[in-house]
This record gives sequence, C-alpha cells and structure tokens, in this order.
Amino acid sequence: MRKRILVFDDDENIRSLLWQILDKRGYEVFTFPEPGLCPLHIKDNCDCSLEQACGDIILSDVDMPNISGLKFIESLFNKGCKVKNVGLMSGAWSEADLKIAQKLGCHVLHKPFTIDGLNKWLDYCEGQIDPKRELSNGWLKSKSPQSG
Repeated sequence: MRKRILVFDDDENIRSLLWQILDKRGYEVFTFPEPGLCPLHIKDNCDCSLEQACGDIILSDVDMPNISGLKFIESLFNKGCKVKNVGLMSGAWSEADLKIAQKLGCHVLHKPFTIDGLNKWLDYCEGQIDPKRELSNGWLKSKSPQSG
C-alpha cells in the first residue's frame, strides 16, 4: 500500500528535506510552497466520494504567505476534506494558534523538530490508515508544477 502525503511549507529546504524523508518511507509525496498553489485550496467543496480521501496525511507549516496553515486546514475541513491525519508545524506557536490546532484535531510539531519525532508521528498515522482505503486522484489532474 503506497501512502500519500501532502506537504506545505514556504521554506524550500524544509520541503526538500521532508520530501526525502517521506520518499524513503515509501510515500507518494506532493509538496507545495503555499496552499494557494494546491488544487484543493481553490475548490469550493471536497471532490472525494464518501469512501475516498485525496491523501492519507497532510503536513503543513503554520506561517506561510497568503494564508496560514491553520486557516488552510480549517478551510479544507469546512469543504468536507476527509484526510484524517493532519500535522501542523511552527517555530512560533502562540497559545491561540495551539488552541485552534487542537480544536481542529491536528498534531502539533514544534520547529525545529527531530526526525525521530516526525517518524514516531508518521508511525502512528500509518497505524490509522485502512489498508483497503481508496485515494481520490481527481485533484491530481490539476496539480501544480511544484508537486513532486
């Protein structure tokens, strides 16, 4: 079972490092420097059927240009996004942002985080993935060139 993860971070070095780590773990990895370049952001509603999701995991930075990771995730959930494993990372968490992340049910990562800490969270997420699940590929038809 190939797992799919979407990564959002405006720092190219972090995106590249995360891609390498995730690729070695066997993930199909899509990276974006900001949510606005992801087809999921511009859609009004989630296109996935009831039995599908666009990915297994979303990992997003909080502080990004144009829209924060918190607002982006909140927007996805309001559109009906079915991705169950969502992590938010920041080097400057405010108490208010932490409360919002917890309310949304997101895993919180404090930058700089360790690769071991990331791997432990990914191990947990992988344990939550139904091996019979189906992934939606409709959004891939319009994926951005930054995806990889």
